[in-house]
Amino acid sequence: MTGPGGRPTAVLYACGMNAVRSPMAAAITRHLFPNQIYVRSAGVRQGELDPFVDAVMAEIGIDTSRHQPKTFEELDESGFDLIVTLAPEAHHKALDMTRTEAVDVEYWPTMDPTLATGSREQILDAYRTVRDQLLARIKKRLEWAPPPSG
Repeated sequence: MTGPGGRPTAVLYACGMNAVRSPMAAAITRHLFPNQIYVRSAGVRQGELDPFVDAVMAEIGIDTSRHQPKTFEELDESGFDLIVTLAPEAHHKALDMTRTEAVDVEYWPTMDPTLATGSREQILDAYRTVRDQLLARIKKRLEWAPPPSG
């Protein structure tokens, strides 16, 4: 089911471990579209919480500290209009799971910031880059418009 302007009403973000990219994307979407889009995230494998995610998301006023990584199999929901995959393995899994469903599956190649090396600041910059790319992509794909001022 799609909402105004063909915007999906239920979105699943998926990546390898549901610890970095997909929870970032889900949190950004919830923040931009409060009570407008049903949002979940999942991974191919169970990941571990990543404190760098909480740090870079807090910089833009989004709290991700309550996120618990989960796998596709642990999702209680189905019926998503759109599944956005952020890693190749998640894309293959999503396509395999949705062969018989009417759901759009889009692959957004997204760098894995956990591969970054260097100082804490250099690593945080890699996470910020992913956050900012996801923010821009989500705004564009889901047709976000800033609230009217005044």
